[in-house]
Amino acid sequence: MPKEMRRNGVPEKRLQLLANVSGVFRPHVLTALVGSSGAGKTTLMDVLAGRKTGGYIEGDIKISGYVKEQRTFARISGYVEQTDIHSPQVTVEESLWFSSRLRLPKGINEEDRRKFVEEVMVLVELDTLRHALVGLPGSTGLSTEQRKRLTIAVELVANPSIIFMDEPTSGLDARAAAIVMRSVRNTVDTGRTVVCTIHQPSIDIFEAFDELLLMKRGGIVIYGGSLGVNSQDMINYFQRINGVALIPDGYNPATWMLEISTPACEEKLGLDFATVYRNSYQFREVEALIEQLSVPAAGTEPLKFTSEFPQDKLTQFKTCTWKQFLVYWRSPQYNAIRLIFTAVASVIFGSIFWKFGSKRDTTQELRLVMGSLYSACLFIGVNNSASVQPVVSLERTVYYREKATRMYSSFPYAAAQGIVEIPYLIVQTIIFGITTFFMIHYEWNFGKFILYLVFIFLTLMYFTFYGMMAIGLTPTQHLGSVISSAFYSLWNLLSGFLIPKPRLPGWWLWFYYLCPVAWTLRGVITSQLGDVETMVVGPGFEGTVKEYLQEYLGFGPGMTGISAAVLVAFSLLFFTVYALSIKILNYQRR
Repeated sequence: MPKEMRRNGVPEKRLQLLANVSGVFRPHVLTALVGSSGAGKTTLMDVLAGRKTGGYIEGDIKISGYVKEQRTFARISGYVEQTDIHSPQVTVEESLWFSSRLRLPKGINEEDRRKFVEEVMVLVELDTLRHALVGLPGSTGLSTEQRKRLTIAVELVANPSIIFMDEPTSGLDARAAAIVMRSVRNTVDTGRTVVCTIHQPSIDIFEAFDELLLMKRGGIVIYGGSLGVNSQDMINYFQRINGVALIPDGYNPATWMLEISTPACEEKLGLDFATVYRNSYQFREVEALIEQLSVPAAGTEPLKFTSEFPQDKLTQFKTCTWKQFLVYWRSPQYNAIRLIFTAVASVIFGSIFWKFGSKRDTTQELRLVMGSLYSACLFIGVNNSASVQPVVSLERTVYYREKATRMYSSFPYAAAQGIVEIPYLIVQTIIFGITTFFMIHYEWNFGKFILYLVFIFLTLMYFTFYGMMAIGLTPTQHLGSVISSAFYSLWNLLSGFLIPKPRLPGWWLWFYYLCPVAWTLRGVITSQLGDVETMVVGPGFEGTVKEYLQEYLGFGPGMTGISAAVLVAFSLLFFTVYALSIKILNYQRR
């Protein structure tokens, strides 16, 4: 029960959205699911398709006489959502190829798969747009109508027997709606079962349907069965009811049907259309058909698959990786910008700390060297974490749609998204590492140079995976960025640079060891300065650089390798939490 209704005194704990709904959907038949707003059309479709994420469902759903099993049903059905959700950076052909590669059975070879994709593109009239990028809705790429046809095509290439379409003509003008309905009609003529929710359709669109399931507010059926030529069967049914006004000549049957079945008309006529329907011959005819089709045909067995997904985990991973590489390669606003930012930041840092790396005579100079190492890693790390979040957030909406169709498992998808980051992180590391190392003039030693690059790479990696994890654990990008920003501040404060580890209060030491930036600082400083025996002097101190690190920062010998291992562990931890979050948490509510 919604909170608002409970506040207004409604005592019940549950709100019933569907009541005693029964009907039949058959092959070669295009069925319209119609009703006023709030009648439960989309709710019914979500229930039938197994897409509901909350609530309670009672009753039976049968496929060819056998009780529906969702894992099996997801393999033989398609769902065209009202919102057209696709990866913007791939082309029409690539979108269809990706869907077919993961959803068609293993036994189909590549040549047959390509032929099938071609047939689907021709069927929905997208063959002339095969190389067009999908783009973002309303700004780049495909038009609204083309995007809707792509949504239909992405489901068709899975070769489903049953297709649900949630308001496929919503938001389209008359011409665009006609093109989409032509594609829908072509789909039905291939022998599939197609069900569409439709809201106030035009006369041309309405008469493209073969059968109707009409619902009124409360999720109650008031008509089910054939529409007839020019909707005559439905018109005759309602006109036989005493008091119902005749349909005017040339009037849209869909509009007339919705007008005469409103609560105001029911009150005026003193009847309940649901009761009239349940007492009618039309209802008994549908129930008889349900009874007939509820018995499995002789010699048949319920459909079963040996595996949960059409493809094995390795194929899922390779296909997801292929797509992610395309997405990243065609995202210059993300990758090119961050590489340019890295190059500019490296020059800025190099010029600010120009040749400070070789100055070690005083403790103040030593702190400047450590400050350059610390601030460089933290600065570009935070930028990586912040910039990856919009990309992951956008792809997550696509992931929800693809996951619902049983395209792939969560871990192959997450692994692909993590792997695709690695080449760009390596390029970032090379740009930043080489520029800053030589401009700041650290001690030239090949081993120290390699360790410097290693720690920059590990820092960029755990920050990037942390940004991904923040999005995975939160429902929105905005909330994810706010929460992650709070941790950046804590990491900065308790990393051991502003307040060295020996001077931290005992009750905050636990956070110091759980702070990845502290291990970056420890690793990068000990790798560059941990073996330096140069004498350094300062207020209250005189000794070697090595002794200064031990006494004032608490960095003992032999910590470089351990620090690198801990940073690898942090990267794996953040990535694992991200993978588990998208597997377990679903912030898409239906």
